[in-house]
Amino acid sequence: MISLNKEIVNCKKCKRLVEFREKIASEKRKQYESEVYWGKPITGFGEINAQVIIVGLAPAAHGGNRTGRVFTGDKSATFLYRCLNKVGISNLNDSTKVDDGLKLKKTYITTALKCVPPQDKPTANELIECFNFFKQELEELKRSKKIIALGKIAFDACIKYYKKFYNFNDKVKFIHSEKYLMPDNKELYCCYHPSPRNVNTGRINEKMMINFLKEVFEL
Repeated sequence: MISLNKEIVNCKKCKRLVEFREKIASEKRKQYESEVYWGKPITGFGEINAQVIIVGLAPAAHGGNRTGRVFTGDKSATFLYRCLNKVGISNLNDSTKVDDGLKLKKTYITTALKCVPPQDKPTANELIECFNFFKQELEELKRSKKIIALGKIAFDACIKYYKKFYNFNDKVKFIHSEKYLMPDNKELYCCYHPSPRNVNTGRINEKMMINFLKEVFEL
């Protein structure tokens, strides 16, 4: 995973994403103007021997793109880690910076896209360019038994992997809390992304997420 992560961090394949991530890192948000933004692609985080893989969409502009760690320093991270902490998967109830001492139990968190996209909307070609990184991550995490897809784009990336490498042709649909058995006997779970929009509109709340995590982790 070390060599893969080095390759991810040095990637400059997508001109639009490179320009956008560096623009955000240069202009900064006022509350973070004294910080040095990461401004590069984001690798996954967690245990290499993880049994559960959590897949998000992409780094947040002033979250992962600022801090250098996936689901760190933004509202989605705060919600997710509060829930992970309550079910005993995270030792902290928030993910704020790379040196905060955060540890995950039996879990690895990554994203389908490694760079922050404008308006959180990657192009089809950008997802294609990043797919090989995602594929290699899944293959490196050999002990994983379950995958959680946070949102439809993450779900689609997982399904693409199984279609391409396992000839998976079942008709599947992204439905919150739905579970599918994949050809390699891994279970793929669907979960609404813990974005501020989804949380603020009530599409997902803390109770829903905690109940969902308890099911996945069999708690």
